Amino acid sequence: MSQPLVLKFGGELLEEPACMAGVVASIAEIANPGPAPTGPVAPVVIVHGGGKEIDAALKTAGIAKRQVDGLRITDAATLDIVVAVLAGSINTRFVAALGAAGVPAVGLTGADGSCGLSQVAPPHLTVAGQTVDLGRVGLPAADADVRVLGALVRGHLVPVVASIGVDRGGQLLNVNADTMAGHLAARLGARRLVIAGSTPGVLDEAGATVALLDPAAIARLVAAGTASAGMIAKLRACEHALANGVDDVVIVDGRDRDALRAAASGAVPASATRIAATVGTPS
Repeated sequence: MSQPLVLKFGGELLEEPACMAGVVASIAEIANPGPAPTGPVAPVVIVHGGGKEIDAALKTAGIAKRQVDGLRITDAATLDIVVAVLAGSINTRFVAALGAAGVPAVGLTGADGSCGLSQVAPPHLTVAGQTVDLGRVGLPAADADVRVLGALVRGHLVPVVASIGVDRGGQLLNVNADTMAGHLAARLGARRLVIAGSTPGVLDEAGATVALLDPAAIARLVAAGTASAGMIAKLRACEHALANGVDDVVIVDGRDRDALRAAASGAVPASATRIAATVGTPS
């Protein structure tokens, strides 16, 4: 299997129909599907989150939202909501829209084929120095079996993975979508991980996009408090992917179709942030 591209989309890009339509149109161009069922489809794996819709569902159910450093503290009731929203409404809606646009998408969670095999996350040491039990939150395992994703890609299909993990006993776990994307990019030997959200890359204290980062620069951003809670989780996922063989990561505004297509093609849009293990020219 040729090295796939892993695309991660934040849930905020999939909430509104107009925004999802733009994302789907971009993916259709990136995947470049040919005549069904065996036409040329670029090797692409998609991971998605759904934070805003989960928040709304929790509010409707009368369950308090609790987060730390961009990670959702997840009890049993919260996990039920997470699974229902991610694997149910968002994943199914996303896959249906991709299919209508000619992308041969297949909806999955990390439980399928154990591609998101995880263990319960240990107590989290926050940036502020506190220790917090995250509950039913998973960290993907290094030996997770990604054969199902490889088989789909080789069959000219596009896996769309909701960020739900599973442990060895069959217990579902809430996995941060950036963490899941970094894990799958590493396990699949991805040529690039593109993380698409609603901001143009990583922003500095002045609100300008940081063009290039390496792990040392990430550490400085986090220590200085410049990175937001949600961005910290993204940066940790980027570090994991880079440490496990992914050439580079690009964080891009997923609402900008030109920037998203450029990042997927191997370029680095001016409005995006490229993260590499060592600072240098784009590969």
